Amino acid sequence: MPELPGRSHFTQVLVLAFLTVFSTSTEVERAVKQIKRLGQGKIIERVETTEDGIVFSEVTHTKFAKELTGRRIADVKRYGKSFYIQLDGNGKLPVLHFGMTGMLQVKGEIATYYKETPKSASASWPPRFMKKPYKFILHLRDEAAGTTIEIAFLDARRLGRIRLRGDPATEHPISQLGFDPILSMPTLDVFQDLVQRRKCPIKALLLDQSFSAGIYLRYTRVDEILYHSRVHPEQRCSTLTPTQMKSIHHNTKFVCEVAVSVDADDSKFPEGWLFKHRWGKGKKGKTDSLKLPSGEPATIKWVTVGGRTSAYVAELQQLSSQLSPPTTKKRPSSAFLLNDVADSGDDLPALTESDTDTPSQSKKIVGKL
Repeated sequence: MPELPGRSHFTQVLVLAFLTVFSTSTEVERAVKQIKRLGQGKIIERVETTEDGIVFSEVTHTKFAKELTGRRIADVKRYGKSFYIQLDGNGKLPVLHFGMTGMLQVKGEIATYYKETPKSASASWPPRFMKKPYKFILHLRDEAAGTTIEIAFLDARRLGRIRLRGDPATEHPISQLGFDPILSMPTLDVFQDLVQRRKCPIKALLLDQSFSAGIYLRYTRVDEILYHSRVHPEQRCSTLTPTQMKSIHHNTKFVCEVAVSVDADDSKFPEGWLFKHRWGKGKKGKTDSLKLPSGEPATIKWVTVGGRTSAYVAELQQLSSQLSPPTTKKRPSSAFLLNDVADSGDDLPALTESDTDTPSQSKKIVGKL
């Protein structure tokens, strides 16, 4: 971190910037690591806040500031897409939810994007959304080094949530989440029991936050899990074979662990992943390099499942016979989805039955699976 001009002592500024990209537990994990590295052990000397009755949930911005001031950051923990800062002393703890966005940016550096970094990205300061009112800025003091760190929370779209909880792990919203595939992946027997009791398409179940708190956060990750498992996204849970169930169980944890290991940097994902090739939908001149094991071009198709577009490889993920055919899709209204995202921390409503429609687009792409 370079020395900042015009300062009497070394100051680092870390911005928790909520940009318009779909964040996942991977981005949250990266944010947790960054905050721990820069803030752990430091005292919250002062908290600047701005009034926002939507983002500050069940607490006023002034009470939030008072609760944190003077306490030291002991640790930072994540569950699903929420994370909370553990502080020393008596009092409640801040629980932060990214909503539909999430990213860290350090002054002097370009923010790391999950998908490719846009050409408009820059290291200029303040960041693009810093011009919007921030929700809070933590002024952290490192007594040993004599330095100050400022951490700002921004939410231009006001879809995030800031809460105070006495015991975050046992209180809403974290207490209502399903298993986290990295932190608490169930055994195969338990997983199989949870899945087979459902009749909805498997993609819809994996999108359901009450089932799993770490997968739904990026629906492309669900597609990756099903692609590696060779399972069609519309396959109903109750019709999955033991082999398919075992494969989904394995790949759920595997895909999430790989995503975390590369810190959500899409350039580091394996070339043979569907993620690297699914983004060309509707783009003229888009060429890819995914091949079938036979060497023939793979066919990527799209279908709407659980209110989200799903990509799959037609030759490898075939829909087997089912007890009942999929019905016409019923896409949740945008108002309902936004309310669900903002208030409960879901990116999708909880589903027990999900409707689908016929694949609307497909493309031939070339490269090895």
